[in-house]
Amino acid sequence: MNSLVEKINLLKKEKNAVILAHCYQNAEVDEVADFVGDSLYLSRKAKETNADIIVFSGVSFMAETAKLLSPDKKVLLPRLEAGCFMANMINVDSLREFKAKHPGIPTVCYVNSTAAIKAECDVCCTSSNAKDVVKNLAEKAGVNEVLFLPDTYLGKWVESELGGKIKVTTYNGFCPTHLRLRAEDVEKSRLEHPNSKLLAHPECHNTVSALADFVGSTKEIMEYVHKTNFKEYTIATEKGVFDRLKRDYSGKTFYLLSEKLVCQNMKWNTLDDIYNALVREEHEITLDEETSQKAMACINKMFEITQPVLVR
Repeated sequence: MNSLVEKINLLKKEKNAVILAHCYQNAEVDEVADFVGDSLYLSRKAKETNADIIVFSGVSFMAETAKLLSPDKKVLLPRLEAGCFMANMINVDSLREFKAKHPGIPTVCYVNSTAAIKAECDVCCTSSNAKDVVKNLAEKAGVNEVLFLPDTYLGKWVESELGGKIKVTTYNGFCPTHLRLRAEDVEKSRLEHPNSKLLAHPECHNTVSALADFVGSTKEIMEYVHKTNFKEYTIATEKGVFDRLKRDYSGKTFYLLSEKLVCQNMKWNTLDDIYNALVREEHEITLDEETSQKAMACINKMFEITQPVLVR
């Protein structure tokens, strides 16, 4: 076993820590992770533990969400500068300006947003429950329009999935990694791998989503592979998902739709960074109480729609 892995695992026990790894991370991080998955799943799993410390191998908004759900735990981000390009495309001032242009319209924010943004919105959503959240919010508010931020492509995909019955007015944010894909990439892949099922994330450009065999969240893409018996799959989301599927399903063949599907911010965290964060207990995530309460209310509103409320 890697000596660094051994050191990290020993430190985890000594400090009663839990390590979370988002599946866009370098696959080596899984060697020390207690849980691997998408961001909200990881935060919820950490909440269920009796750990004193959470080390979140991901990006800053994910660590903030973990802190919101586990306010009494110390949350560490191995690389403090690991931010999300999409989440950073909106701030409180630009959000308020967006809302002012559409007064009285309820607001849905994607979980890929900062705590400060969540604190200013009505309800949060994930890529897997966005359709249910948008539909429920519009029905309860008695309106046929919602504001959606920061990802315009997820918002417009939801609008399409709901048959255009609810207008989804989107903020002009996007994921640069997913937006590197174009319809011609799909067409080229179809020619090269005609029997492969193409699985895309809804953060992709709508022209890509429209050509996919399946569109779903990171978790849903991985579950689709697990539940189906096709021999070939083409992955249209961040390379970390491809790496893990290729590792875990040796009897199936996987293709990455484009070598450009790499989020450099997600790849910053290394085993060395995790070790240093644990040793020094550095890069702690802190949130003020007012922001935390408002942001948690936004998250709890989502759970009211999709599952039992997570009280603080």
